[in-house]
Amino acid sequence: MYRSLRKLQEDLREKRTTAREITLQYISRIDSNKDLNAFLEVFEESALSAAQKIDHKIASNQPLGKLFGMVIAIKDNILYKGHTSTASSKILTGFISPYSATVIEKLIAEDAIIIGRTNCDEFAMGGSNENSYFGPVKNPFDATRVSGGSSGGSAAAVAADLCFAALGSDTGGSIRQPAAFCGVTGLKPTYGRVSRYGLIAYGSSFDQIGSFTNNVEDAALILEVISGGDEYDATCSQRSIPSYAAKLQEDKKYKIAYYKNAIEHEGVDTEVQQATLNTIELLKKRGHEIVGIDFPELDYIVPAYYVLTTAEASSNLSRFDGVKYGYHAKEAKDLESTYKLTRSQGFGKEVQRRIMSGAFVLSAGYYDAYYSKAQKVRRIVSEKTRQTLEEYDFILCPTAPTPAYLIGEVSDPVTSFLGDIFTVQANIAGIPGISLPLHNTASGLPIGIQFMAGRWQEEKLLAFSHSLMNS
Repeated sequence: MYRSLRKLQEDLREKRTTAREITLQYISRIDSNKDLNAFLEVFEESALSAAQKIDHKIASNQPLGKLFGMVIAIKDNILYKGHTSTASSKILTGFISPYSATVIEKLIAEDAIIIGRTNCDEFAMGGSNENSYFGPVKNPFDATRVSGGSSGGSAAAVAADLCFAALGSDTGGSIRQPAAFCGVTGLKPTYGRVSRYGLIAYGSSFDQIGSFTNNVEDAALILEVISGGDEYDATCSQRSIPSYAAKLQEDKKYKIAYYKNAIEHEGVDTEVQQATLNTIELLKKRGHEIVGIDFPELDYIVPAYYVLTTAEASSNLSRFDGVKYGYHAKEAKDLESTYKLTRSQGFGKEVQRRIMSGAFVLSAGYYDAYYSKAQKVRRIVSEKTRQTLEEYDFILCPTAPTPAYLIGEVSDPVTSFLGDIFTVQANIAGIPGISLPLHNTASGLPIGIQFMAGRWQEEKLLAFSHSLMNS
């Protein structure tokens, strides 16, 4: 299958293939790889209809969109009008969206083909894709291992060539971590760069939509398309959109910081540690200035992140009650039993845990002890990150402390939470981050290396990443 949109579009223009043929090939691959559990539904009818329109445009020499022919999957928490969306939860059983997310409208306007919705941790809550109501997504490199989460289905789908690219959402690492586990490129933009309208909310001040691709150029092109202001999302920036894909060829020397205490952290796998050190040496050889610095707040960011996101989740998920749409407990007799039974039966254990944790930290007796303190930590981390990125162009660290682990291996919530130790900083500070598939373990499992840049610095981050991956 195609690994570059440039090559795919060249073949379409030269009539070597058709959008319909490409779409049918992906549909066939999805069907023959059902055991990965990456897709929850294939939008065969609408995808083939979109492909037919593109083929007609090509045949009649009509103008084509930037993404024409790109077969792209969407995480099951991004709404697509007339299609089912469940956030991989029982509580949204049968919900068909009455409108499309802004990112979906932008993709379609540029002639992308939406092929289906991918499995994810329920309401994007998890780091392994084991919390889905529909079962875990298996890693294409080793089916006994997790794909990462929460956007594991999207990452696995791209890695296994079940689609050309995919969208996911990143609240604390949910694009970058599964990208690292599955050996693809995962980009989380600056908070506010991409509209969240039509994204089923988890933590509204953290959530951001981004992409999974096989190369940086395609990630840049997708970001170019889905970015920009949106009247339906007040947190979405009105800043102009750079031509990300056109400016990838800049090859500059940068000043890059890495956290010494991150690499030396006791939870970091030895192969991940060595891969990070190898990346540092590689960058030095290429003329970049690499400086080791300390980040003493490292051990505080995960607790602060989970206090804040669970608080926001407890509010956001209050709308799912079995009254208006989705799952409704049949044995409910009145309004109170409807709420209690529907929510206890409809939500999985991890979602229930986070809702209750969020309600607890927001309660009158504990607000100052937990939520207020976590907000202060967020401010300190954001300020420290800003100061660091004023002095350095990028921050380098492992994407995840370990390679993909075995399905069922991690059952303790705290251990699972610590898997986000290197990714949550970007969400807390609202900055962009990218995971690049730079290394593999001795057994062949992918290892991702993460680079973070200052707010609105995607152009620089993408150009550097493109240079690193192609030199």
